[in-house]
Amino acid sequence: MSGLPTGPLKIVVLGEGRAGKTSLLRRFVHGRFDENEESTRQAQAYMDKSLAMRGAQVQLALWDTAGQERYHSLAPIYYRDADGALLVYDITDSERFRRVAKWVEELRAMGPKCPVAIVGNKADLNGQAQVLIQDAEAYALSIRARHGVASAKSGAGVQENFEQLVGEALDWRGPRQAARGGPARRGGAPVVEGSFLLRPGEEDEARPAKRCCSNRGAG
Repeated sequence: MSGLPTGPLKIVVLGEGRAGKTSLLRRFVHGRFDENEESTRQAQAYMDKSLAMRGAQVQLALWDTAGQERYHSLAPIYYRDADGALLVYDITDSERFRRVAKWVEELRAMGPKCPVAIVGNKADLNGQAQVLIQDAEAYALSIRARHGVASAKSGAGVQENFEQLVGEALDWRGPRQAARGGPARRGGAPVVEGSFLLRPGEEDEARPAKRCCSNRGAG
């Protein structure tokens, strides 16, 4: 792209409570991990970060949304107009993974046109995993999302997953900013359109998002 868009990129982090959303954000923003990190008690929390990408400093506005059921009615207010969404699940909890589909449906309700990444947290506990990575990747593929794994505790994969999402958000933010209200079209990065992710030219192939996921253990 010829230049970076003006204004901070709004990245929202979604997922069930205790999946490790806040821990991932703190690792990304501050480079630290707190074993006793508490769940977000308000509807949302906010952090910002300057990220060096593409020869410039990209300003990020990071919104940490609470996963508790009582806050779900408020969540759309905070992820409206998002430039990217990171959906987090706990690889040791298959039930939290199944609920990823619910967050996709909430994104559908608001209809934000932004790249989405699904990230399995707690990769340091891979021996206790209840979600097979191939199941998670298959689900992400079925809704045309990116999938990755990370560990807020060790830091593995955290920077990479955020940077990939920010890169996709930059690719879509430029055209979107130039044509307010029009569909963002840049390269081949996925973009949320309705209940799943579309690539340019695929609007006529829309179908409802599939439910996830497997109950199989990691073996």
